[in-house]
Amino acid sequence: MESTYESNPILDKLPKHLRQYIKPQNYEDYTAIDQAVWRYVMRKNVDYLSRVAHKSYVEGLQKTGISIDHIPNMYGMNRILKEIGWAAVAVDGFIPPSAFMEFQAYNVLVIASDIRQLENIEYTPAPDIIHEGAGHAPIIANPEYAEYLRRFGEIGCKAISSAKDYKLYEAVRHLSIIKEAEGTPLEEIEKAEKHIEYLQENMGTPSEMALIRNLHWWTVEYGLIGKVENPKIYGAGLLSSIGESAWCMTDDVKKLPYSIEATYKEFDITKPQPQLFVTPDFAFLNQVLEDFANTMALRTGGLKGLKKLVHSRALGTVELSTGIQISGIFDTFLEHDGKPIYLRTKGETALSYREKELVGHSTKHHSDGFGCPIGKLKGINLPIEDMGPRDLKAYKIYEGERVSLEFEGGVIVSGEIVTGTRNLRGEIILITFKDCKVTHDGTILFLPEWGLYHMTVGEKIVSAFNGPADLNSFDLVSHELTPGGKDKSKIDPERLQLKQYYQQIREFRKGTNTTISRNKVFKELKEHYPKDWLLSVELYELAKIGNDTDFAAVILQHLETVKLENPKVGHLIDDGLELIDQSLIKNT
Repeated sequence: MESTYESNPILDKLPKHLRQYIKPQNYEDYTAIDQAVWRYVMRKNVDYLSRVAHKSYVEGLQKTGISIDHIPNMYGMNRILKEIGWAAVAVDGFIPPSAFMEFQAYNVLVIASDIRQLENIEYTPAPDIIHEGAGHAPIIANPEYAEYLRRFGEIGCKAISSAKDYKLYEAVRHLSIIKEAEGTPLEEIEKAEKHIEYLQENMGTPSEMALIRNLHWWTVEYGLIGKVENPKIYGAGLLSSIGESAWCMTDDVKKLPYSIEATYKEFDITKPQPQLFVTPDFAFLNQVLEDFANTMALRTGGLKGLKKLVHSRALGTVELSTGIQISGIFDTFLEHDGKPIYLRTKGETALSYREKELVGHSTKHHSDGFGCPIGKLKGINLPIEDMGPRDLKAYKIYEGERVSLEFEGGVIVSGEIVTGTRNLRGEIILITFKDCKVTHDGTILFLPEWGLYHMTVGEKIVSAFNGPADLNSFDLVSHELTPGGKDKSKIDPERLQLKQYYQQIREFRKGTNTTISRNKVFKELKEHYPKDWLLSVELYELAKIGNDTDFAAVILQHLETVKLENPKVGHLIDDGLELIDQSLIKNT
């Protein structure tokens, strides 16, 4: 995996489970049509966004080395981003939200290296290099915003998901793939969109990940900044959509002051957004983020946090008040008076302290799950973790003693104490028993023949979060990259010929082949590709630059015909022609 990207000190810090999503950019796979799409969108964006985007956008384009005329090379972009403390990697399309956010926590911008098709030039739900490279990258040159992005990733990757979240992620990923694949039947796309709508309408109570994903959407993706009456754009989804960046500035889109209420405003990735939120400045984003983080199980713990982990059915961590951390898939729990009194994981489990696995408590030692009581001993007001050596001896919590510990709520641990493990503050965090039996109201929770019983110590759950405490405790590498490159055997011959015409005109513009007959290309275009409009716009530009007014007039006439037959692209043609005329006026 390390060979798929050019490393640097920032990327060297990435853990293996994030590196599994990185794939080569394969720059040679970009066609001349792809380059023309990039050029059109970027010219239009820079022209329009220089007036309506936050000032960091244009400044960031220069700082991040993003060119208008060609798709950015990831390796070159990565070297430039390093100067502002960030890095960039190409990833495999949509990746899980928690992984996406964790990349941000490492100051790494993930960029889907694919580019939208010409048919989806205004907007695509699929992550592509226009969205990531031209949308996200420029704004992170702003230090305040960059810190928000990093902090968001740090907190967001700890948010607990639900099983339904993963189904929705898989559905959106599927739609993004088929919508950008050449030749996908319309009915297949519509079916995928309806499936997403169904899932969105039946999500139930939103998980932490769903809520923080809303915050991400209304800020990082679709955020506005400044005054509600006259905001500027900073969200990458708007910066990379030539359609929505203009529409969002009209009165048709409601502008609301940004607050934590945005957490509960859902969005539909397949449709334009009817309302947007306006933050007064980038610093305020961090304030709202902290307000939300204070509601997360990461900071509140308790029975509610434990229930979230059980409901997620995914790898997560519970931290007890002594600092000991239990990582695994949480399966069952017992409660009493609104408090957890016992928890159990299923399958591989690891114990850690301060994000470092405890020696002798890896997944190999706890391969079949782990259970432990939580709380204080019945009738004793002093929690075990607060007991000094004399207290422990008085209650026979001592090496070699056979003891029966009854906890509030009815969990009883009976056995001979082998040893105890303390944390750096001298608190007992783990007590190991042999010949041990654990019960609750007559129900067997652990039997002596199962081996040593390791009882974690903690009066309460202080934190619950997604993922393991120690990243090295589990094998988190399971993602399979989609095949790199394009299968040329499946490319339609007519489409291949059109790409060649685009390539010839690109070479002419760059000056690498000036012997190409533009008139001949235009004639072939009219005859065999009458619906294509972007190459005609590029030919018009070259005709105007060369003062070939007759040729320019013929192209204009053809474009008018295209507009009549396909009104949906009329504004795209008009905008492209206007940009060319404005550019020529500026240069005269």
